[in-house]
Amino acid sequence: MRVIIYGVGAVGGAVAAALVESGQEVIGIARGAQLEAIRQNGLRVRSPVFDRVVKLECVSDPGEIAFREDDAILLCMKTQDTAPALEALRAAGVDKQPIFCAQNGVENERIALRVFPNVHGITVMLPALLLAPGDVVTWGEPQFGYFDIGRYPHGHDADDVRLSEAFRGSKITPFVLDDVMPSKYRKLLHNVGNITQAALGRGVDTGEIGAALKDEARAVYDAHGIKPRDGEKHEPERRELMRFGTIEGIENIGGSTAQSLARGAGSVETDYLNGEISLMGRLAGVPTPVNDAMTRLGARLAREGVAPGSMTLDDLRRLVG
Repeated sequence: MRVIIYGVGAVGGAVAAALVESGQEVIGIARGAQLEAIRQNGLRVRSPVFDRVVKLECVSDPGEIAFREDDAILLCMKTQDTAPALEALRAAGVDKQPIFCAQNGVENERIALRVFPNVHGITVMLPALLLAPGDVVTWGEPQFGYFDIGRYPHGHDADDVRLSEAFRGSKITPFVLDDVMPSKYRKLLHNVGNITQAALGRGVDTGEIGAALKDEARAVYDAHGIKPRDGEKHEPERRELMRFGTIEGIENIGGSTAQSLARGAGSVETDYLNGEISLMGRLAGVPTPVNDAMTRLGARLAREGVAPGSMTLDDLRRLVG
């Protein structure tokens, strides 16, 4: 199996390093300064117990790759960039190769299944940061993190097993599931707090706003008959795989939404996190006013280029009303 990593950013960079270090054949797809840095100097990846520069082939567009039947394609971009990426893959001749959505939220798999028949979900438990072009850090120790992997919408097949085997012995531990989407819905429960973390700063108490976001999510899950994977039942075996550590001289500014704001990316994935809860609520007739307000906030912060940690809890209370 050859692994194509589409989006060699924070998570994609850590995945690339884990696979290259374990002897797998990897091609990355990146852009801009990140692409040039990887081509010129390789990709440096650091964790509390790891610091290496890995070399990998990296291209700017899928059209530069001669795709093979045994390729596995991992999508590692934000959800708002998924549709253009899928169109670029289709234009490059991709057809039946497995597409793995190593992304937050639960919408990427649906988007991909409109275009390709062989779609899989990955729940990414891997805290990472793109520090600078060609320089990725991940806070997990002793492992970078772990993945739940399975076919979409349910079950698992030989492609899931093959990808899992590619990760065996690497710094990422894989788990193949027959029900990967409940795992992704469980992570979404945590990701609805990404916007409050970005607005207030990492480690700041989100008060009743944070609790309300999750309560609304659970209410819409119930309305749709969705049962997220039981963390208390399944997590104990995993806790020792990945603990949050520290890296001297590097600040952990928070999750993906905070990182997008810090980079001035111009967009955040809030529409597919809190906005997913709003969508589900509207379909089921369940009110979601707090997630609605945070979805609007994410769009405004991205549009205005606001830095992470620029708001107070009272600011958020006024937005909710």
